[in-house]
Amino acid sequence: MSKPVELFPAHPALRAKPVVRPQEAAPLLFVVVDTEEEFDWNAPFARVNTSVRAIPHLLELQKVFDRFRVRPTYVIDYPVATQRVASDVIRELVESKRGDVGAHLHPWVTPPFTEDVNRTNSYACNLGQEVEEAKLRVLTDAIESQIGVRPRIYKAGRYGFGLSTMACLERLAYDADVSVNPLMDFSSDHGPNFAAFDASPFFFGKTRRLLEVPCTHGFAGFARAIGRSLHRASEAALLRTIRLTGVLRRTGALNKVMLSPETSTLDEMKAVTRSLLADGARTFTVTFHSPSAQPGHTPYVRTATDSRAFVNRLESFLDYFLGSLGGEPGTIEGFRLSVLSADSTL
Repeated sequence: MSKPVELFPAHPALRAKPVVRPQEAAPLLFVVVDTEEEFDWNAPFARVNTSVRAIPHLLELQKVFDRFRVRPTYVIDYPVATQRVASDVIRELVESKRGDVGAHLHPWVTPPFTEDVNRTNSYACNLGQEVEEAKLRVLTDAIESQIGVRPRIYKAGRYGFGLSTMACLERLAYDADVSVNPLMDFSSDHGPNFAAFDASPFFFGKTRRLLEVPCTHGFAGFARAIGRSLHRASEAALLRTIRLTGVLRRTGALNKVMLSPETSTLDEMKAVTRSLLADGARTFTVTFHSPSAQPGHTPYVRTATDSRAFVNRLESFLDYFLGSLGGEPGTIEGFRLSVLSADSTL
């Protein structure tokens, strides 16, 4: 087991090169679905949690995407790839060109089962490169066998990305990663620290040019220009006791928002999109977990009422971004190819 290295955009091992989309270009929207088994989010991780009953319910959400000509990337894990009730759904979406497939590594349910099951090891970047690569290789082969497409896009479960992950992706000929969650620090849980990143895409890697398309996570509010330092201060132990983070949010000064219909309201998603657009962003990623497609599997969608609200937030945001803002739907692979064709130095 290894401790993840703190990453930052200028880290010499990443060899990162920013991707700049012209300001006059229409903003692009990607959708990435963490397509995984169901489990109790408040219970310890367990190898026996492999149910994928929610996966067929993704077909109802796909109808929403179809109406907006959105082609999601379904990053799937080992239980989804190896159970026909789930893999058949993903295969049909890929074969009909309504969705793309990628890999999503949950170490505790992916062989080989050599590590202890605990919170630290739930981050694949803590396993050591040999174990991490062995698991990712098994997952990659399973997806190719069951879906008929070798995955080239990767998202680490629990955002467990590190320098060892980069080496694994290079060795297994991946093209893109979508694991980085900007502004988030998981180090207190023995996970990676992405606090120095923003939502801007970049190329990275030593032996292969890998595209990173981070989750969209940013600040909204009139104090967002000092968002990092202000939010960090508000989360300090002393100020947390007076709930300064909540005060900043309620007053409209500062709100850290992830572009997800699970964790954010429609107004919050609109606000952070407007703020990021004003600050020059031109690529955005909506993310959510596949178990939210059926009530009762995630903290975000517990009831039928929650489910209707979740779908309404998703649909309303797509309408806002692709309608009111004049945005366009994109895919991770399409974006990578377009950038590479436009810049011969990459």
